[in-house]
Amino acid sequence: MMRRPDPTVWGEADGPFTTDQVAAYDAKGFHIEDGLLTPAQVQTCWTEFERLAADPRVDASGAVVRERGSDAVRSIFAVHRYSRVIDALARTPRILDRARQILGSDVYIHQSRINAMPGMVGTGFGWHSDFETWHAEDGLPAPRTVSLSIALTDNFAFNGGLMLMPGAHRVFVPCVGETPDDNFRESLQKQKAGVPSDDAVTELGFEYGIEQFTGAAGAALFFDSNSMHASSNNITPYSRANVFLVFNSVENAPLAPFGAESPRPNYIADRDTTPLVPIRDTEFA
Repeated sequence: MMRRPDPTVWGEADGPFTTDQVAAYDAKGFHIEDGLLTPAQVQTCWTEFERLAADPRVDASGAVVRERGSDAVRSIFAVHRYSRVIDALARTPRILDRARQILGSDVYIHQSRINAMPGMVGTGFGWHSDFETWHAEDGLPAPRTVSLSIALTDNFAFNGGLMLMPGAHRVFVPCVGETPDDNFRESLQKQKAGVPSDDAVTELGFEYGIEQFTGAAGAALFFDSNSMHASSNNITPYSRANVFLVFNSVENAPLAPFGAESPRPNYIADRDTTPLVPIRDTEFA
């Protein structure tokens, strides 16, 4: 493990985040914003999720990932491409300006998806840093990205809510082994390559501790791409679903993969770095 050479906050404190919130994000690697979306906006996004999950064209594109051993939807990728609603959501100033404030530049969507963790059958995501994969397989040079997870359902401590290690984003954990060809086909269901060892997770866990993102539908989590995070299986009857948007700086455009033969498909790692143009808040309803 090595100390991260890159900053967490690339921009100035002036913006939607207060100075104290920026300092806390810098220290912990994440920030929770309750009530980012209204109940009506949450319902609009949930309706889009149901529409996309039932669209055979989206399914045929490869963007729909299902749980192993069942037909339940696990993730739908490239939702900002398939949905005008999600595209508008990413461009609303109260969201877009926060990403630009943290990254200190214009941004584009590196990845978007809706993660569904259906009740009783939803499987979790093991401990990992997203930047490890985005660097090795997508070619992002630096961890100059900010991820946003918005709860579309109530996120409880017991239905697979996301766990994070506050402060561990300042440590980079290089993962041993080569990246298999087309690793994404398996890793999107259960990631085996590009994940830290149990010993590394144990060391980080005891040094930094663990916090959890919980909250009512509409709550949001902004977090750094090098944050160590995970979620457990959902064995409760309460389903959990979140919109996931990854904003990357236009100054951190993807290169050739650093640890794979070829980049992942565009629906997983978008290579169109055109800066997002904001819309009026009232355009997203």
